Amino acid sequence: MTSIIILFGLLIILIGSFILVRPTVVFGYLRRHLGSLQIHVLAVVVRLIIGFLLIAQSDVSRFPFIIEIIGWLSLIAGFILAAIGRRSFHRLMAWALSFAKPYGRIGGTLAAAFGAFIVYAFV
Repeated sequence: MTSIIILFGLLIILIGSFILVRPTVVFGYLRRHLGSLQIHVLAVVVRLIIGFLLIAQSDVSRFPFIIEIIGWLSLIAGFILAAIGRRSFHRLMAWALSFAKPYGRIGGTLAAAFGAFIVYAFV
């Protein structure tokens, strides 16, 4: 299970770096597919799986308490995104994407740093 968490961290680094270099590609894709059920389901399922994995494997990480907190936050976010429904999810994503132009590269940098932290915590 630890290897899945490391893979997840590497994917976050990759996506964060891609947002840093070409933010319009990622945010344009999200804008075009904002109303799709697949984006909503993916957002929920990924958060629930990663949250469960982080909680279950927190004791083998370098920062067990922090990793467990991140896992619980991920689970809570997944449950909230599932509970709010598609219409509210669409509005939330539209609101978040409104910050993409001025703050997209900062977000990409923070995402890559978060991915690096996850990888470091489990290597």
